[in-house]
Amino acid sequence: MSTAHYDVNGDIAVIRLDNPPVNGLGLALRQGIVNGLKKAEDDNAIKAVVIIGSDRAFSGGADISEFGTSKMLAEPILTTVIHYLETSSKPVIAAISGACMGGGLELALGCHYRVAKPDAQISLPEVKLGLLPGAGGTQRLPRLIGAEHALNMIVSGAAMPAKQFQGSPLFDEIVEGDLMEGATALARKIIDDNLPLKRVRDLKAKHANPEGFFMFARNTVGAVAKNYPAPLKCVDAVAAAVTKPFDAGMQVERDAFSHLVQTPESRALRHAFFAERLTSKVADVPSDTPTREINKVGVIGAGTMGTGISINFLMAGIPVTIVEMKQEGLDRGIAHIQKVFEGRVKKGKMKEDKARACLDLLTTSLDYEPLADVDLVIEAVFEEMSVKQSVFETLDKTCKPGAILASNTSTLDLNQIASFTRRPEDVIGLHFFSPANIMKLLEVVRGDKTAKDVLATAMKLAKTIKKTAVVSGVCDGFIGNRMINQYQREALLMLQEGASVQQIDKAIEKFGFAMGPLRMADLAGGDIGWAIRKRQYAEKPGMKKMVVADRLCEMGRYGQKTGSGFYRYEPGNRNALHDPEVDRVVDEVRAELGITPRKISNQEIVQRCVYALVNEGARLLEEGIAQRASDIDMVYLTGYGFPVFPGGPMHYAEEVGLANVVRDMEPFADNPHTEPGFWEPAPLLARCAAEGKRFDDKAK
Repeated sequence: MSTAHYDVNGDIAVIRLDNPPVNGLGLALRQGIVNGLKKAEDDNAIKAVVIIGSDRAFSGGADISEFGTSKMLAEPILTTVIHYLETSSKPVIAAISGACMGGGLELALGCHYRVAKPDAQISLPEVKLGLLPGAGGTQRLPRLIGAEHALNMIVSGAAMPAKQFQGSPLFDEIVEGDLMEGATALARKIIDDNLPLKRVRDLKAKHANPEGFFMFARNTVGAVAKNYPAPLKCVDAVAAAVTKPFDAGMQVERDAFSHLVQTPESRALRHAFFAERLTSKVADVPSDTPTREINKVGVIGAGTMGTGISINFLMAGIPVTIVEMKQEGLDRGIAHIQKVFEGRVKKGKMKEDKARACLDLLTTSLDYEPLADVDLVIEAVFEEMSVKQSVFETLDKTCKPGAILASNTSTLDLNQIASFTRRPEDVIGLHFFSPANIMKLLEVVRGDKTAKDVLATAMKLAKTIKKTAVVSGVCDGFIGNRMINQYQREALLMLQEGASVQQIDKAIEKFGFAMGPLRMADLAGGDIGWAIRKRQYAEKPGMKKMVVADRLCEMGRYGQKTGSGFYRYEPGNRNALHDPEVDRVVDEVRAELGITPRKISNQEIVQRCVYALVNEGARLLEEGIAQRASDIDMVYLTGYGFPVFPGGPMHYAEEVGLANVVRDMEPFADNPHTEPGFWEPAPLLARCAAEGKRFDDKAK
């Protein structure tokens, strides 16, 4: 249970925060702090109070388990706790190690004195949730480190080591040795020398040219923040710390917080925050499910994906053996891996000895024999079932019992792949996204026979290699690619109907995507999408054909790698340039299909692309391919460049109103050029819209 332990060390009271893992400031802990302070004040023998957390965290701020519950706003709220600290008749010292974030830092700022370990991490990260510090952080921090440094910290939300503030009023001492001993020594000095109670609120926040500085800050922050209102509100609050009395500044902070918490951007960021934590929970796989030891990994294929996958494990200190069929391919792969580590060293992201240690974990082979003792092997070969069959039949014969056999397939039937082995329970999909050593998303594909401990192991391993893992069932394209297929199809159909390449991409990028659908196709490689379409055309003869895209591929225009696709590219330059040849092909295809081009609005472009994701996402939920709508959002936020401020396609649709989405889709269903039947609302979407429910209300 969350609590605060009260102990006495001579004439010093110690309040030890205890709410694992990061001492979130839940109601019980807040009550414990206040009760401890009262107890110390009532005891005449107590001369000072030390508040200390664990080695891992002084406090990580608000207790997220209480979000949305009555406990979150129950007294004493954090500002009340801080008021007790500031008005204590006895000196209160905060002893800080580990994380000191958000409300945790605000708690410490309310104490009279602060000591910290040099590596304690100090931050006010509320801006990352579309908020600002709500318990005096914008008012107290500028009084201790100056308006400029405080604003940089608050607007960025970045964590900084305590040692960087050595010598500033933020910390009275940086303690190299035992933290409790250091805090006790300071308390002893305060008592013996009868030092005053220092209240941060009584200090002045100063700047030599506040008017000029805050004008510059608003212009700079406004240009960068764009779709996010919180950073500019942070500027206003810090400006109030400099230009207004403390209580008036606190009112500015409170008003700004109350405004921001109601904004759709903050709701979206908070949704993403909780959605990321939910992805690791699998309904029928308990958190205490035993996992398998992964001490050695094999990777089949030294191409772009295979090498990127390997880097993840090398970075995590896990030995990797890469198997390739030809020495030339192996040499290219090794060179690429070495280049990545050299680049990290040059950019100061890694020490040279660390990079060397990672590379020393890499071994290579031109045959499967070294994979006999690996705990996990990941296949990253050509996306063709016959190739996968050969690989998995060989792995089945080679790998030890209990080894996990994983496929990096992005679209193919994992159950069929598992059937190529005599141990389908050991087979799982681990779909990395390119570049695999950078992209956060990992789709963990659960086959019909995948064992629960294999799934639990994969989810645990994802955290080890710092990925956001989302579980998917088996279908063509799983979650991400099945949905993006519909998104891309609508973009391509609108190109045939009358929109231009540039208009489509600009409309989607203005909505907030990192890249429009046609630029994205050029980046990924047109031949990849073409191969998938040809397979789908064969499997679904009535499927609407993407004639323009197919024609460009027939011309060898595969995108950036060939210098031309929907755009043209100059050597050594990735800028997408308009190409009249594409206009000619589009006109030619329209004539062949008997389509008279019409004017298509940017609104229609956005709605058809985004609502295509939503409608297909609802089908995935109903089929049980995706566990929850928030999982789908995480796939798109971490793997496909969907903008964060709308919170992902499913959250965005809920913000628009699912009934409104259904209504807006009606004209698309009447369009003779779209895929027949696609724009019929998915049953789950229709039910949620009719009943005023959210997706996850119905999918539970």
